Amino acid sequence: MLEVNGIKNGVVIDHIPAGKGLKVFSLLFSDMEDPMVLLMNVKSNVLGKKDIIKIENVSSVNLELLGLISQSITVNYIVNDALTRKVHVKIPETITGGLKCSNPRCITHSDDYAIPTFKLLSSNGKAEYECNYCEEITVYRL
Repeated sequence: MLEVNGIKNGVVIDHIPAGKGLKVFSLLFSDMEDPMVLLMNVKSNVLGKKDIIKIENVSSVNLELLGLISQSITVNYIVNDALTRKVHVKIPETITGGLKCSNPRCITHSDDYAIPTFKLLSSNGKAEYECNYCEEITVYRL
């Protein structure tokens, strides 16, 4: 049996749908140098199978992006070997950065200082967001 030790200080991202852990890792943590573990296809009573990410020495994560990936995800904050806070993510009403506008002529593609902010229009199987710069609707499939 595989054994993974707990972390003293950091974050545990749990209940990631099986197969989406690598997507979470690449979106949020690909450039980090702190110790981390990505567990894939772990047995789960709730989801059947799930992915888990444990990251040492991290105190915050982008909950907006996690909410886009799945609303089943929970984020556990660990301090001195103890769970201090548990957050259930939800689909964000607004999101800043993280998404790219689907309009190729939008200023956010050519200006590094124009960080796109999106407002949720609907979320029935796919999240539709409106760009604050060009008002283009960008669709994120849930």
